[in-house]
Amino acid sequence: MPSDNPLAQPVLTFSDAERSPLSIRAKALVFVDPRSQALYQEVERLAPGGQPLLIRGETGTGKELLARHIHRASGRPGLFVALNCASLSPQHAEAELFGHVPGVHNGSASSRAGWFGSAHGGTLYLDEIGDLPLKLQGQLLRALETREVLRVGAREANPVDVRLVAATSFDLSRAAAVGKFDQRLIDYLADGSLELPPLRQRPGDILPLAGYFLGVHAQRLGLPAPTLGLAAQQVLERHAWPGNTRELESVIHFALLVSDGEIAPQHLELQAG
Repeated sequence: MPSDNPLAQPVLTFSDAERSPLSIRAKALVFVDPRSQALYQEVERLAPGGQPLLIRGETGTGKELLARHIHRASGRPGLFVALNCASLSPQHAEAELFGHVPGVHNGSASSRAGWFGSAHGGTLYLDEIGDLPLKLQGQLLRALETREVLRVGAREANPVDVRLVAATSFDLSRAAAVGKFDQRLIDYLADGSLELPPLRQRPGDILPLAGYFLGVHAQRLGLPAPTLGLAAQQVLERHAWPGNTRELESVIHFALLVSDGEIAPQHLELQAG
């Protein structure tokens, strides 16, 4: 007979991911809420294909976790290469993304494949693609369409086989309307758009995720996993989660450290919102 306790409901585990903000290597994509289950079905339909995908969702919802699952489900033999576009150096962004030949980047004596080339045969995940410089957006589109990449300083392009999975927490169409994003790239990604809802819109995931994070962090710290008390469960379910799953993980990690046997509301440090 199924339990009435949400923490006892099955948690679906699918893919490897590097959890943030605590850098845990985990193996979970916890999709229990009906809205999450519907998204999972769509992901399973799109993952085996090679078309580019765009994951839209608020910061902290787990877009990279979903992208890693897509890569694993795709069966592509190459690497999953993740890049936060905001981290690209403005002066050397082109060389970092597309690579360079010897002598054209900081006097380097060797060539470099760049992030794009490193993902050959695999998946290139571009987090916050809206932060990619406008010039590079056009070059990225050309590389994807021609399946060739021209390294900085090179005269001949190299063939590449890269699947793009991009993510954004911003409205790219609005950015395109004011000339800050290439509409052609939006059109290229349009057939593979996925919406990852914020945690407040998939409440059925809250307690299963809390239970999952409790188990993961207790094991990592070598601590007995405490019970998540009913009052604490109710607080978690009522919270708006402005920081989404990232906030939930941080809250559960802190509660694990300060509680003794059972997590109560006073052990939960929640953001306003």
